[in-house]
Amino acid sequence: MDIIALLKARADEKNADFQSKLTPGIDRERFLGVRVPDIRAVARAVAAEPETSDFIQTLPHYYFDENMLHGVLISQIKDFSACVPAVERFLPFVDNWAVCDVMSPVSFGKNCRSVLPLALGWLASTHTYTCRFGIDTLMRHFLDDQFDVELPERVAAVRSDDYYVKMAVAWYFATALAKKWDDIVPFFTGRALDAWTHNKAIQKARESYRVTAGHKEYLKTLKV
Repeated sequence: MDIIALLKARADEKNADFQSKLTPGIDRERFLGVRVPDIRAVARAVAAEPETSDFIQTLPHYYFDENMLHGVLISQIKDFSACVPAVERFLPFVDNWAVCDVMSPVSFGKNCRSVLPLALGWLASTHTYTCRFGIDTLMRHFLDDQFDVELPERVAAVRSDDYYVKMAVAWYFATALAKKWDDIVPFFTGRALDAWTHNKAIQKARESYRVTAGHKEYLKTLKV
């Protein structure tokens, strides 16, 4: 089974143009334009094939779409002990927000205690998308039953001029406001974030249907 041929069979030039515009810094020729539902369909089709193991072991990939597929494939690994090394091997090769954000390993939710130190390690990385993945992991798995106020403190302490890191911090705090208002609003009254991230988080929270109208009005008064 030729995995790249499967991707090329689903190529869409117009979608490739669109994806390229949303993903600056990646050459247009690296986009096949495979849509995310089709990426997931390919992942389901090849997950059990012998070629898939070779595909995951062979890095770097050339096409953006290959990286998207790689991210989906390792997210489907149910064995936590196998998933973690696959994630850590791939992270240094992640070079854009879309591939970073498509990764959501199914095994993480049942292994939060083991995931936490890994997420904090990723959070501390100087590699943009490893850091972003750490923030995303804390946002996905540690704003509900596993919440600890020390974790938003760790996210707030991230200092980076990189847009994609700052945007991840903003999304984290916007989501945290929706889920843990009483614990998180002091980060805004106390100005724990830089001005851009502070205001972006407020903007995203005010756009969210999960934040009450009253809270949205109050957040408006906290803009800097």
